[in-house]
Formats: sequence, structure tokens, C-alpha cells
Amino acid sequence: MNRRPIVLSGLVAAAWAAHAQVSGRAARIGILSGLAPGPEAMRFLDPIRKRLAELGHVEGRNLEIEYRFAEGKAERWPMLTAELLARNPDVLVGAGGIYRAAVAATKTVPVVALFVNDPVAEGLAQSMARPGGNVTGVSSWGIELVAKRLQLLKDLVPEVRRVGILNNPHASPVPVARLEEFERRMGIVIVVANAGSLEEFDAAFGTFASERIGGVLVFADPMFYLHRARIAELCARQKLPSVWGHGSYLDVGGLASYQSDLAEVLRRGADQMHKILEGANPGEIPFEQATKLELAINLKAARALGIKVPRALLVSADEVIQ
Repeated sequence: MNRRPIVLSGLVAAAWAAHAQVSGRAARIGILSGLAPGPEAMRFLDPIRKRLAELGHVEGRNLEIEYRFAEGKAERWPMLTAELLARNPDVLVGAGGIYRAAVAATKTVPVVALFVNDPVAEGLAQSMARPGGNVTGVSSWGIELVAKRLQLLKDLVPEVRRVGILNNPHASPVPVARLEEFERRMGIVIVVANAGSLEEFDAAFGTFASERIGGVLVFADPMFYLHRARIAELCARQKLPSVWGHGSYLDVGGLASYQSDLAEVLRRGADQMHKILEGANPGEIPFEQATKLELAINLKAARALGIKVPRALLVSADEVIQ
């Protein structure tokens, strides 16, 4: 009998268990976020802490959580990741596109990547069921959700034929082939404009103006969230109906949003952190996919744009802003 594969498998399992062993100290989790530090960011991330407490990992008792915030600046991702890795975390968490820095920085520390588009296409996992390596996490639908947002925009503005997508190139890459498929299926033209910082918004919306865009999708992104008021101002200037990445963006005047339940993604990520702290190999923890989607409609914005929202959308909406 060849015992070598069995021995190697046992050694790998033992290595991950040793990584999760916290004798003599509390377990330590490092969380990377693209948001700015402050109460708002902590409220957003709080489902992680609460779920971990339900599972027996209580901050201040047997758990330490350290945070680093990139403040919407992708150039800070490597430095912040290095700072957390220097603290020897048992689990490194990337909430949003910043997970890409965590994955690039370590092949040994377990990484939980949250709000991933397609982990297999991005090379984070060999398969959803068995990722392999040191990375697991939760997908938030990604490109399939883009199709749903495009359809939502068409339901709100049936005459729209040219749609702009505001994209942060530092986040997950846009799969061009899938967008071309959506164009053919829906009979529209899609124009992607990249903006990786506040300073690039004017150029992106200049592209939308020159391309005669009739509506725009704004992806969920920490940098976009921090500067959502400026994006909304540019949409209003061009009278562009806008569909955003989450209902929390609509306080600045966006028309609608359709997105995975962000709190659910964070709680399910906490379940994966728990498994790792209990000794599980992250490569054997399946990548999960968000199951709950939330639709929000801003009637005030609709009235300002002269748009009559179909009753079917109002009835199915999780949130209607008056």
C-alpha cells in the first residue's frame, strides 16, 4: 500500500490545525476594508463580529479583531495587507475588491474573500465546491447580477438603448464577453467607463456624454460608496437614470439598486472564519454564493426624472424610498 498521499494529506491537515491553534492567546482575525475608518464602516462590518460571537468567538475574551481601512485608495492595499500579516493573524479577511491584495500577499495564511464575483474565473478557486489552496469566501453573484440590473434599468426606462457602466478597474475585472452576450440578448449597447479614483469621475462621465448614454449602472465598490454624492451629482447633470450596487447608495439620489444582502454575505463569511479557527483547511471549505437579493426603488428620484415606476417593481421591492 502507498501511504505517502495519506501521510501528506495528514500533514496538510495538521498544518492548518496548527495555524488555527490559539493556545496561549486569543484567536486573531485581520479584516481589510476599502471603506474609511469610522462608525459607518464599523456598522457595515458588524455582522462579522456578531456572528462570530454567536459561534463562541467573543471579542475581548477569546478573539482579537484588527481592522485596516483603505479609504477608497487601491494604492494602500499592499501596505495595509502587510501590516495585518505582520500581526500573525489566524485568518485574513478581504471585504470587497481589497481581497485581491490579501490573496496576492500570502499562500499560507487562510484568506476569506467576501463579495467576490466569480472565484473560479478570477483564479481564487479550482472549483466552488473545493477551492484548494488557502482561500475560500462568498460570491455575491457578480456578472449575473449585472444582467439583472440591466433588466431593471430597462424595466424602469424601456426606451433606453445605450447603457453606461461605471467600473473601478482595481476591483474585479469586467468580463467583456459576457457583456457582449447581454448586449445581444437585450438589444442594447454597453459602454464601460473606468474610474479608479475621484479624480477620474469627470472623464468617465465625459465618455458617457460623448457616447449618448441613456442610463448608467454604478457597481458596488467602497471607493464609489465614499464618493457617491459626486457620482450622483454627475448623473443628475446628465439626467441619467442610475441603478446602483446597494440601497445604502441611494441616499444621494440614485434611482434604484439591486444587490446581494450584504449583511448575509458577511455573516456567512463569519461561518467560514469559524470553521478555519476550529482547524478546517480553507481549501476544503466550499466557496459559497449569496442567496438573498434586495431591490430598492427611490420614488423621489423617479419623480425628478419623470419616470413612472411599474407597479410590479414597487410590489416586489424590499425598500421603497418616498
